[in-house]
Amino acid sequence: MATFVLVPGMCHGGWSYEPLTERLRQRGHRVYPLTLTGLSERGHLLNAGVNLETHVQDVVGVLQVENVEDAVLVGHSYGGMVITGAADRVPERVGSLVYLDAVVPRHGDSCWTLVSDQERAWYMDVTDSGHAVRPLPFFDPRATPHPLASLLQPIQLSDDLGRFRRRDYVYAAGWAGESPFTPIYQRLRDDPTWTTHALDSRHNLMRDAPDELLKILLNG
Repeated sequence: MATFVLVPGMCHGGWSYEPLTERLRQRGHRVYPLTLTGLSERGHLLNAGVNLETHVQDVVGVLQVENVEDAVLVGHSYGGMVITGAADRVPERVGSLVYLDAVVPRHGDSCWTLVSDQERAWYMDVTDSGHAVRPLPFFDPRATPHPLASLLQPIQLSDDLGRFRRRDYVYAAGWAGESPFTPIYQRLRDDPTWTTHALDSRHNLMRDAPDELLKILLNG
């Protein structure tokens, strides 16, 4: 059985993977749906020092403490930054990477540099503290402010992603308007070292297309 580590996108917690988590566990897999530091039930830990490195270490810590090997790291949206950093940090514990309508950074990229002006405008809608981005109005009611520093910090990578057995990109083709992830999908679609999928779903693939996602994860 496989071990899946599920990393949510901005403003969300491990609960965002509930439909997928249940389906994977029913089939006997180990599943760790993570809530990153400063978010959701861990929102009391939010401060100006929470950044991308904090979130990378959240994943690395689970892999190490739970003695996980050959993990399938799954990252949604911003979570693509996190799983990339974690895989680079402890590649001996990672077998596969699955990006769900997510950013796929190279060394020196940040979430800020990889998204469109529309997303950058959202990032600047900060809370009164000045160090967290407000959830968008249409988000799940459980969504909480997201640490701004994690979006601005460039990722530091020692190698590329080619060392991993499997790399999948799942693109949400049902955005209302222009998707900031289209350029990433188009780049990877033409790369023979990646497997790409396009689903007729909005950005929240875990909520809107859990059955399709399950098939993709289990076919790896």
